[in-house]
Amino acid sequence: MTQYYDDLETRTDAERARSLATQLPAVLARAKSRSPYFARVLAEFDPAAITTREALARLPVLRKSELSERQQAQPPFGGLTTVPVGELARVFRSPGPIYEPQARRPDYWRFARAMHAAGFRAGELVHNTFSYHFTPAGHMFEAGAEALGCPVFPAGVGNTEHQVRAIADLRPLCYTGTPSFLNIILQKADEMGADVSSLRKGLVTGEALPSALRERLQARGIVLYQCYGTADLGLVAYETEAREGLVVDEGVIVEIVRPGTGDPVPDGEVGEVVVTVLNPEYPLIRFATGDLSAVLPGKSPCGRTNMRIKGWLGRADQTTKVRGMFVHPSQVNEIVKRHPEVGRARLVVSREQDSDVMTLYCETAQPSEALADALVATIRDVTTLRGEVRLVLPGELANDGKVIDDQRDHG
Repeated sequence: MTQYYDDLETRTDAERARSLATQLPAVLARAKSRSPYFARVLAEFDPAAITTREALARLPVLRKSELSERQQAQPPFGGLTTVPVGELARVFRSPGPIYEPQARRPDYWRFARAMHAAGFRAGELVHNTFSYHFTPAGHMFEAGAEALGCPVFPAGVGNTEHQVRAIADLRPLCYTGTPSFLNIILQKADEMGADVSSLRKGLVTGEALPSALRERLQARGIVLYQCYGTADLGLVAYETEAREGLVVDEGVIVEIVRPGTGDPVPDGEVGEVVVTVLNPEYPLIRFATGDLSAVLPGKSPCGRTNMRIKGWLGRADQTTKVRGMFVHPSQVNEIVKRHPEVGRARLVVSREQDSDVMTLYCETAQPSEALADALVATIRDVTTLRGEVRLVLPGELANDGKVIDDQRDHG
């Protein structure tokens, strides 16, 4: 029988909904009362009434791209935290710059759950190659290992020869880091004639894990699992032995929305990952990550019952510049909203005879010349640019999350 990290992983949908109905209003109420940002954003909302995912979807989205600007205007955290800096354990800095707080709680980023699913167990030494400098990744995985009872060798990044020697000397069983760096370590070990065969399992993130690399490492006796998280949110979802998508962490609520909006899309449709983290100290509510994914319908064969997503499928920020003007996914969605006959839409930007050309492809079951003409007028109204329209039948546009497809050769 599969071993689970805790009973939360196998709850029924009803049990999870009841828990959400208690936790979500409490987090929102605390945020509204203690965070200047959320006091303003939630001014017209009653936290006690936000008890379901449907109610949550009515709240505004906070975009990751906004954090740096907000933090510069109101340092250090843009007014989003509910505790003073003096009560934090650490503060980190990611590119942007964006500053991330760490509260004084065990396994603050909740990575122990993903590490357990990857087979890490108490007493097993973890060779952690994530950075401990500026960014939180190193501490994220160390905190997870500590929660599991795993000792950690804080290897950090780089120094490949020293990494090899440490593995050969200490004989760790577990690896955390990027898959490509593990491959580099193994190649260096082969060059040095060093025995690093103690490594048997790994939890990797930060980049794609190609199937060829996974198979090559498995041939060497190393079984890898993937997880998805961010410096702001911590763990979002993780791979299990079922190898079917990523199971959403029990400490977050994940929505998949149409890029440029906060509107949830049907299960299976590619959209932007929006996450609410049930974190009392840094309550990120409907945080738009800028990453694309899709809900994988059904339950995991491993027995875990939470929602699954397909993993990272690209970036949602498809803003581009046409004839000197920025065009945003939100503008495409504004055009669609004005025409109920239109389902999905995609703006294709191309170049003809050294001139930019915009063509809006729209799915509709009611194609007509009148609709096409109306859409042309709306494009000009919303973007101030001239665009062409092509009407297609429902289902003809690719389900890849693209709202703007820039096909120009930018050299």
